[in-house]
Amino acid sequence: MILGVPTGEVAWLALLIIAAGVVTGLLAGLFGIGGGVIMVPVLYEAFRMLGVPEDVRMQLCIGTSFAILVPTTLRSYLAHRAKGAVLTEVLRQWVVPSVIGVAIGSWIAAIAPSAVFKIVFVLFLYLLIVRLLFGRDSWRLGDALPGRAAMVGYGGAIGLVSALVGVAGGSLCNMVLSLYGKTIHQAVATAAGFGVPITIAATVGYAVAGLGHQAELPPLSIGFVSLIGLVLMAPISSLTATYGARLAHAMPRRRLEIAFGLFLLAISVRFLASLA
Repeated sequence: MILGVPTGEVAWLALLIIAAGVVTGLLAGLFGIGGGVIMVPVLYEAFRMLGVPEDVRMQLCIGTSFAILVPTTLRSYLAHRAKGAVLTEVLRQWVVPSVIGVAIGSWIAAIAPSAVFKIVFVLFLYLLIVRLLFGRDSWRLGDALPGRAAMVGYGGAIGLVSALVGVAGGSLCNMVLSLYGKTIHQAVATAAGFGVPITIAATVGYAVAGLGHQAELPPLSIGFVSLIGLVLMAPISSLTATYGARLAHAMPRRRLEIAFGLFLLAISVRFLASLA
């Protein structure tokens, strides 16, 4: 027994999480993207094999993804801040509304069916697919950032969407800033800083939101956050990402883009099929 939980259950969960970490790292290294876009679908299959009920499985994947992302986003933000690329005024305008958006998303996690999260995740994937396959550097909404009201709206919306799909908000933040003429370095650096409050707030929010579902969750979970997933997946995925990166460097860029687009399409089909 481990903390009152049968050793066999803990061992089986740990084995599945280790396997999920290996797959996540390889895919992250191969396609050059980490975060919830890859972690959530991989964790979904691991928790499915573990027998986690459908009505809480997606929420558990998202909450665990956020917990794993906390140290990553923090390290990334500190590194970018040291280079002076972070748009601090944007962060000041976005932090509070983004946390409010995350709080609303966490509240939805406590009451909404799993189908809601799958639908939002699929729509988010399609947004990434369109940007990946058809996006152009010339796309612009303006040459300067909009006024405070619009910025607050962007912050809240990104926080809400991020909370519902299990991402740190980097891709959405990057997209918005790029559409307003900010350089890729400024966009990436600011997105890293934006991810810190989102991942911390969402981890706490999902942990609290899942407390009423403990009987349905796997061993060693605090609400919708799997502690075994947090402890095992992050270091293993970081290790195996180097092998995926080596494979990526052996492939042409366009082939990688097509492969990633097909990967996202496959994930979207998988989640749409689970809604039937």
